[in-house]
Amino acid sequence: METSNYKQSTTVTLLLAGTFIAILNQTLMITAIPPVMEEMNITANSAQWLTTVFMLVNGIMIPVSAFLLERFSTRQLFISAMSIFAFGTLVAGVAPNFEILLLGRMIQSSGAGVMLPLMQTVFLMIFPVHKRGAAMGLIGLVISFAPAIGPALSGWITEHYSWRLLFFIILPIALVDILVAFIALKNVTDVTRPKVDILSIILSSFGFGGLLYGFTCAGNYGWLDSSTLLSLGVGVLTLILFITRQLRLEHPMLEFRVFTYSIFPLAVLIGMIVFMGLIGAETLIPLFMQNMREFTAFEAGLAILPGALITGFMSPITGRIFDKIGARWLVIIGLTIITASSFAFTNLGPSTSFTFITIMYGVRMLGLSMVMMPVSTAALNQLPKRLIPHGAAMDNTMKMIAASVGTAILVTVMTTTAETAKQHPEIPYPDMYGVNIAFIVITLLSLVGLVISFSIKNNKLPEKELEEQWADVSVNKQ
Repeated sequence: METSNYKQSTTVTLLLAGTFIAILNQTLMITAIPPVMEEMNITANSAQWLTTVFMLVNGIMIPVSAFLLERFSTRQLFISAMSIFAFGTLVAGVAPNFEILLLGRMIQSSGAGVMLPLMQTVFLMIFPVHKRGAAMGLIGLVISFAPAIGPALSGWITEHYSWRLLFFIILPIALVDILVAFIALKNVTDVTRPKVDILSIILSSFGFGGLLYGFTCAGNYGWLDSSTLLSLGVGVLTLILFITRQLRLEHPMLEFRVFTYSIFPLAVLIGMIVFMGLIGAETLIPLFMQNMREFTAFEAGLAILPGALITGFMSPITGRIFDKIGARWLVIIGLTIITASSFAFTNLGPSTSFTFITIMYGVRMLGLSMVMMPVSTAALNQLPKRLIPHGAAMDNTMKMIAASVGTAILVTVMTTTAETAKQHPEIPYPDMYGVNIAFIVITLLSLVGLVISFSIKNNKLPEKELEEQWADVSVNKQ
C-alpha cells in the first residue's frame, strides 16, 4: 500500500512541476517585452507575438492531446512533451535574433500544450471519485498561481538581470523533471492506439488556430480588420468541417459526444465565462494601473499577486470541500462573490487606491477558486473513464478560446467606449470610463454564469451506467 502511495505522490509531484513551468511560460514574457524590443530592435507589434504564438500553438496542441493520450503511454507522452518544452526553452534562451526566439517559443508551447490535459486525465485516473476534488484542487493551484506570478517574476528579473535568465531558471527545473520521470513515472492511461487521421489534425489546427488568431487580431487591430475577418472565417469553416468529420468517424480524434452527458456542457460554459473574466481582469487592471494611473509594471504585478496567493492557498481547500458537498453550492457562492467583486471595479477613477484594487482583486480570486476546478471536476466526473481524455481536452480548448474571445471583446469595449466618451465633455476621464464599461460587461457575464450554476447537479453516475449511456450513444451514431 505504501509503495502505491509513493508512486501516486511521485506521479502527482512530477505532473504538477511540469505543468507549473509550462503554464508559467504563458505570461512570463509579458513584462519582458520592452528589453527584448530594445536588444533585438523590433516593434511592439512584433514583440507581442512572443506571447501570442505561445497561446496559439498551445490552442492547437490541446485538442490533439486526447488523441495523443490514447496513442502513447503516460511515460512516453510526459517525457516527450517535457523534452520538447526543455529544448524550446534552451533555443529561446540562447536565441541570437528575434526569429530564433520566436521559434523557441513555438517549440516550448508545442510541449506545454499537452501538459494540462495530460495532468487532468492522469489525476482522474489515479484518484477515486471521492478524492478527485482534492486532486483537481492541486491543479487549480497551478492554473491560477503560475500565470499570475509570471508578470511579477519577469518584471523583477528584467529590472535587475537579462531577460534570458527567465529561460535559464526554467530549463534546470524541466531537466530535473524529465530525469525523475525517466526513473519513477508509471503508466496509468489506457493505450488503444487509434489510427492517425491526418485530415482531422489539419482541420483541428486550422479551426482552433484560426479562431484563436482571429480573436487576437480583433483585440489588436479591431473586428473589421481584414486579417481578423479572414482568420475567423477560416477558423469557423474548418472547425465545422472538423466537427462533422469527428461525428462520422468510428474513433474520432476529439469526441464531441462528451456534450451529451447531462451537466457537461453547462459546466464547460460556466468554466468559459469564469476564465474569460479572469483573463479579462488580468488584462484590464494592469492597463488601468500603468497607462491611466502611472503605476510601474512591477506595482501592477504586485497588485495581482495577493489574489494569486489566495487562489493558490484556497484551491486545495475548495477541492476537499467539493469531495464532501459537491460542486453546486461552491459554484453558486463563488459566482456570487465574483459578480459582486467585478461590480466593485465598475467605478474606477483617478482616486482609486492601490489597496482597493489589491483587496477587491483578492476577493474576486477567492470566488474564482470556488468555481474553476470544482466546475471542471463536476463536468469530468460525468464521463466514463475512457472519455476523460476527450473531456479534459475539450474543457481546456474551450477555456483557451474563451480567454482570447474575452480579451478581444473587452479590449474592443474599452477602446471604443473611451473614443466615444472623448466626444462628450461631461465625461471627465474617457479612458477610465472605458475600463469601467468593460468591467460592467464582465459583471453581466458573471451574472449569466451565476444563473446557469443553479442547474449544476451533484450526482455522479456509477461507471457501469455511464458505460451503458455511452453504448447507447455509439449505437445511435451507427
